[in-house]
Amino acid sequence: MTHDPFDTDTPVVGMVHLPPLPGSPRFDGDREAIRERALEDARTLEEGGVDAVLLENFGDAPFYPEDVPTHVVADLASVATELTEAVDLPVGVNVLRNDATAALSVAAASDASFIRVNVHVGTAATDQGLLEGQAHETLRLRERLEADVAILADVHVKHATPVGDDTLERAARETVERGLADGVIVSGPGTGTETALEDVARVTETLADREVGVFVGSGVTNETIDDLFAAGADGAIVGTALKRDGETTNPVALERVRDVVDAVIDP
Repeated sequence: MTHDPFDTDTPVVGMVHLPPLPGSPRFDGDREAIRERALEDARTLEEGGVDAVLLENFGDAPFYPEDVPTHVVADLASVATELTEAVDLPVGVNVLRNDATAALSVAAASDASFIRVNVHVGTAATDQGLLEGQAHETLRLRERLEADVAILADVHVKHATPVGDDTLERAARETVERGLADGVIVSGPGTGTETALEDVARVTETLADREVGVFVGSGVTNETIDDLFAAGADGAIVGTALKRDGETTNPVALERVRDVVDAVIDP
């Protein structure tokens, strides 16, 4: 990876799913509780042995398609800054549904190390409508900000359908060769759903001659992670499997984190 924030060849990235932020329909009025929950989850992930954490405004559904309001950016920047100061791990930012400009700006301001972009190139039909990749804007903004921030971009992102004749292999090539992403993410159809081993193998084979990381972005568990790495994945982004009772919106459970990390260290 041109911009490589990870200190291992097989990074496990743990998710910090934020509760609803101020201004979203389900915000409960307690901004301090959001901060405390984020810090607790990040510290538990670090204690459990993950290699990085990824902050996401998961609770803000229904999501803005592309440009989130400035108050969302402000809250995310505040929390991201606290996380980068609280844990000795690379921190990433994903602004749902597809605000790469906000994610990159938050990352640069908070000294975070990477961002996730759901639709970096091409077009996808989603529950927010049609989303169009803005790679040209994202890469130029990174240059203007002089930010050493890696861009991890989804290929056929979950909760979406690619528009047009866009095979997984072609999408992977376009994301890297024309979108200049530093890494790609392969997922199942939805949050917490298993990623097909065949899809991981197809992407890794397509990008075998490229210096990019291939990450698995959904459905990773302690039982599946070894097979996913064996299929060619370089890293895994894990959320639901690390939560108490396997519920995405629950706090991170230390024993679940250790189970997943141990499966990589000692498969």
